[in-house]
Amino acid sequence: MHALRTALTLARCVLAWFVLSIGAAVASPLVAPQAMELVCSGSGAMKLLVKTEEGVQEVAVGHTLDCPLCASHGAPPPAWAPRVASPAPLAHALQTIPAARIAALTAPPLPPRGPPGPV
Repeated sequence: MHALRTALTLARCVLAWFVLSIGAAVASPLVAPQAMELVCSGSGAMKLLVKTEEGVQEVAVGHTLDCPLCASHGAPPPAWAPRVASPAPLAHALQTIPAARIAALTAPPLPPRGPPGPV
């Protein structure tokens, strides 16, 4: 495993392979050019029309980032639903009792600590 981490030749080969694949993708339109036309609509539909000797052929193309109209934006936003806070089942336990509040305000202070009990 340590040999794979320090193998500079492997990293160089992977980088060279990547550069060659990108170079082939860039050079392919230069080697065999075709007359193409990309037609986009506001609804997000896209058509690629290839002009050949037999005529115009329509090629099915998925959504790509060729133009802002065809860019896929992922999932649609979730539907908005108003949320109403449901009442807590023990809300009545959190309310103060007026009699207990008045008793706490008017009660004498608690007695001091008594002597320890029998040991």
